[in-house]
Amino acid sequence: MKYLRGRPVVFQRFPQGIRKKGFYQKNFPSEGPSWVKTYPVASRSSANKVTQYIMVEDVQTLVWLGNQACIEIHPWFSSIQSLDKPDFAVFDLDPMENSTFQQVLKVSLTIKELLQEVGLQCYPKTSGSTGLQVYLPLEPHYSYEEVRDFVHYFCVLAHQVHPEITTLERKVDKRQGKIYLDFLQNAWGKTINAPYSLRPHPGAPVSTPLLWKEIEQSQIQSSTDFHIFNIGQRLQEQGDIFEGVLKNKQNIRHILQNILALR
Repeated sequence: MKYLRGRPVVFQRFPQGIRKKGFYQKNFPSEGPSWVKTYPVASRSSANKVTQYIMVEDVQTLVWLGNQACIEIHPWFSSIQSLDKPDFAVFDLDPMENSTFQQVLKVSLTIKELLQEVGLQCYPKTSGSTGLQVYLPLEPHYSYEEVRDFVHYFCVLAHQVHPEITTLERKVDKRQGKIYLDFLQNAWGKTINAPYSLRPHPGAPVSTPLLWKEIEQSQIQSSTDFHIFNIGQRLQEQGDIFEGVLKNKQNIRHILQNILALR
């Protein structure tokens, strides 16, 4: 709940099960219950278009969404308190067909080290599908464009370290099967699967926060190691190891200034 409250949310619904095609939903349905809270967001591309985003402010809303066959939950990078200024950035490591998960872990450690060199702390989680996401919590002082430029800069550095296994190529058919370093997800209106969100795959994998030592010691074998049947035990043993994303908000102004100076 704490990773959803206060944020517009997009859902992926599978009313016929995960083996049938699902669909994304942004707008609150007209037949929805009156007690579900919503938040209007005006479109930046279409005049007079307003989306009534669902706000997951209580357990009842979450249960209702489950009854609507909502499996994936995708919150915005920003809250309604500062909708134009994200309070976290994400390095989305998306492996292609020639990539291994061990290579993904290797690249994530490079990103961690690059950010550590400038005094920043980041937090990894599995995507619950094939990849990994590294979150960088931020003070909500920077525009989406600034955050995207920041992530792009460090993705370029990571690519320079691992040119043989990573790519920044946007077109899928030109990625040569490498790990795509997706910085473009850091944009206004974009979303990403929430921590602890289920994914619509066999076995019901869960997007699960990781400890860096688990990555360093190669204790994680795939992005689907954690699922609906073992996530409860992990939470009992580890607690919520992702809370730093909500509490450890960081300042990147001086780094942004240096990035701009290099242009």
